[in-house]
Amino acid sequence: MIGIALLTLVPGELGGSESATGGLLRALADGGTLPYRVFLPPVAPDAAEGLPSELVPEYRPAHTIPQRLLAMGWAVARPRPLRRRLAAPDVVHYPLTIRIPTVTTPSVVTLHDLQHLDLPALFSRGERTFRAAFWHRSVRGAQRIITPSTFVRERTVALLGIDSARIRVIPHGIDHVRFSPGGENREPFLLYPARRWPHKNHERLFEAFALLRRERPELRLVLTGGGHSGTTPEGVEVRGHVSLDELVSLYRRAAALVFPSLYEGFGQPVLEAMACGCPVACSAIPALAEVAGNAAATFAPDDAESIAAAVRDVLADPKRFRERGVERAAQFTWTRAAAQYESVYRELL
Repeated sequence: MIGIALLTLVPGELGGSESATGGLLRALADGGTLPYRVFLPPVAPDAAEGLPSELVPEYRPAHTIPQRLLAMGWAVARPRPLRRRLAAPDVVHYPLTIRIPTVTTPSVVTLHDLQHLDLPALFSRGERTFRAAFWHRSVRGAQRIITPSTFVRERTVALLGIDSARIRVIPHGIDHVRFSPGGENREPFLLYPARRWPHKNHERLFEAFALLRRERPELRLVLTGGGHSGTTPEGVEVRGHVSLDELVSLYRRAAALVFPSLYEGFGQPVLEAMACGCPVACSAIPALAEVAGNAAATFAPDDAESIAAAVRDVLADPKRFRERGVERAAQFTWTRAAAQYESVYRELL
């Protein structure tokens, strides 16, 4: 049996790693060929996405990130009850990176990125210490590490000294039933679905948007995700957290997705937009270049004029980028990812 440990999950707070985990679990529930059991924290009793599951009441409830830290500390101090819960599986997978509880059976860790080592200035000393304590130990203690991109694999080898033979690259998939082209008309707005974290580079995007508005005064910029407090430039519309259905509608109606992130381990929104037929302009950073291929217009994310120029290219020839994007996104499916994950599990059985 394969155990999937989700004890460190705090619903709605873990961003792309939480979304990717949900996609994987749904694909394993639909077409997995191995027996599974998902171990769930008290705050997420419905997170198994159709797989057999077991609630772990011994794990301390955590509804916020600070509470998550307390719960993990408590679990490390008192691991025996949790280890007893995870005694049955032959292999344990930790999709959220952190191996809690640690087990003696073979384990797999998904490592989504190493941003805290590549861009340490964006993290507090406390956050860097936390990741060194939990992430680094988890990765070093696992028999297999799965990364969503070749870029993350290469950084794992370079920064953590991990033997590349232990690492498998498995790109995330796309839910093509949900993310698909629609019949909506395109509207004069750019879309950026991202929480306002420093590496998401909103300030430089605002500079580029101001340049574009001089030529296209009707153009708007729609932002989704949390953290958008304070005033925003003219023409910028903040939607905050939106449902998946609303996000799909935005992808289908936007003139283009603009994604100026300074750092990504994968870049799920780029593929989601492409799958919906939305033309894409994105940063020419390694992970996004790897994911987008030649289906997006790319730019230097630290240069507002470069961002604006790429957006101009996309708006000038949307059909070409739309067709390339749909074709590119079709290569990424959760069915394929789940089959590759099962191959890794079988290596350890």
